[in-house]
Amino acid sequence: MSRIAEIHAFALRGLPLFQPGMAIAREIGAAIDRAGEVLRPGDVCVIAQKIVSKCEGRRVALADVAVGAEARALAAKTSREAALLQLILDESSEILRATPAAVIARHRTGHVLANAGIDASNVEGGDAGSVLLWPVDPDASARAIRAGIGEVAGVRPAVVIADSMGRAWRIGTVGTAIGCAGIAAVEDRRGTGQDLFGRTLQATVIAIADSLAATAALVMGEGDEGTPVAILRGCERWVTAADGPGAAGGLRPVAEDMFR
Repeated sequence: MSRIAEIHAFALRGLPLFQPGMAIAREIGAAIDRAGEVLRPGDVCVIAQKIVSKCEGRRVALADVAVGAEARALAAKTSREAALLQLILDESSEILRATPAAVIARHRTGHVLANAGIDASNVEGGDAGSVLLWPVDPDASARAIRAGIGEVAGVRPAVVIADSMGRAWRIGTVGTAIGCAGIAAVEDRRGTGQDLFGRTLQATVIAIADSLAATAALVMGEGDEGTPVAILRGCERWVTAADGPGAAGGLRPVAEDMFR
């Protein structure tokens, strides 16, 4: 297996404020043209979850949410807004922890994170009670965007949809793949690779899609940069012609939960 000399990452500038119904692939193609760049088959296009959710109409006004008894009970326990808790319940398969600091949920896609990924940052109307939910199926969204880029640009780079997540026992968030197409979520090197001293690797499974999402987050930014897409170049080793199983392929099965 060949080794990569370097990966080059750059944020794609000049993108619009995305609204429901807009075509992300078309806007990426136009921005690439304006930048004087050309997409290559081995590129990875990392896209912030927020713009995917916006284009898919996933914005919700808390005032419109019908609140049930379970959400009201959680609100009393956590001192958090009952309507937000109802949305967290609706988007989750399980609530793992609920405190005033955060609600840790297993999202219905299988990802475990705070507040089921729901927040109001960089959301129009966030100050007035609007929040954004994750895409219904992030892997399907990644596949559709990849196909759209192929139609616009004539090549099919891999696509990773990324959101910022915290990690157990660590401070801060990192970019994490919640959907992907054209790239494996993990590279399993157990039994095939060797260390420097010729020992066969026994436990090495590399989180490829997450690592690329984290790299892209550093150039995309987390605030008012307005650059929700990054291009990573030098990733030919991992990009595949087939869309693959998506980010779901990198989720640890519930039966292997080591924290309970």
